[in-house]
Amino acid sequence: MTVALIDSGLGSLPTAARLRRARPELDLQLHLDPEGAPWGPKPIEWTVRRVVDTARRAVDGGAAVVVLPCNTASVVALAETRAALGSSVPVVGTVPAIKPAARDCRTIAVWATAATTASSYQAALIQQFAADADVTAVACHGLADAIDRGDTDAVSAAIASSAERTPADTEAIVLGCTHYPLVADEIMASLAPTVRMYDSADAVAAQTLRQVDAVGVPPGAGALSVFLSGRPGSLPPQARSFDAGRFLAASSGAISVSAERTAPRRPCA
Repeated sequence: MTVALIDSGLGSLPTAARLRRARPELDLQLHLDPEGAPWGPKPIEWTVRRVVDTARRAVDGGAAVVVLPCNTASVVALAETRAALGSSVPVVGTVPAIKPAARDCRTIAVWATAATTASSYQAALIQQFAADADVTAVACHGLADAIDRGDTDAVSAAIASSAERTPADTEAIVLGCTHYPLVADEIMASLAPTVRMYDSADAVAAQTLRQVDAVGVPPGAGALSVFLSGRPGSLPPQARSFDAGRFLAASSGAISVSAERTAPRRPCA
């Protein structure tokens, strides 16, 4: 049995890499949707159907735990996916790490897609967990799309633009899109050295492993299966533009762990 991770693009790679490092024997399924990406601008009903159908295929293919390492999928389809799969298949969702950032810091910038930045969902999270903090929402126009294309020049331009719109006194940055940890080093290099980064991949991976242990998923062979819009495939070439993609490709099918570069975690000033 395996763990399935579902995202329209490369946003599942950071969580998958963390799972591989923690449990190299786990079999992983990565479900990408190049034909339907990006999901954010799509109608809610379309996205729900896309995510639920993918989750059902994953379970039919042997997945014991399903992970939605995607903010859009988690916001619009988490409840429906859980209802469709039933109580015997845990479904792990994603929440931007606004709560821990507000616990530790007073001035926060939330980097997210334009759609997420404008959403009532993000506004509600800020109101619920960071009402006493000074929060700036930064729409990172084009960054997720550039990551999916493996376009490093466009990635750098989007990061530079977002950094220019981030207040100079920012203590913490929340990566509100699961794609962004793939370029965490470059993001952190664009900001003051005192800034602390928060993303959800560690928390999602930890919760996934708790569900794996609860279900009793037997050890696998460390296999990596990739599905592209429902069809068997392989990691897109652009995935290898990032440490997590190269790490997953290198470690697939081998019970071994290699180091993955991560951005430094700094305490708030």
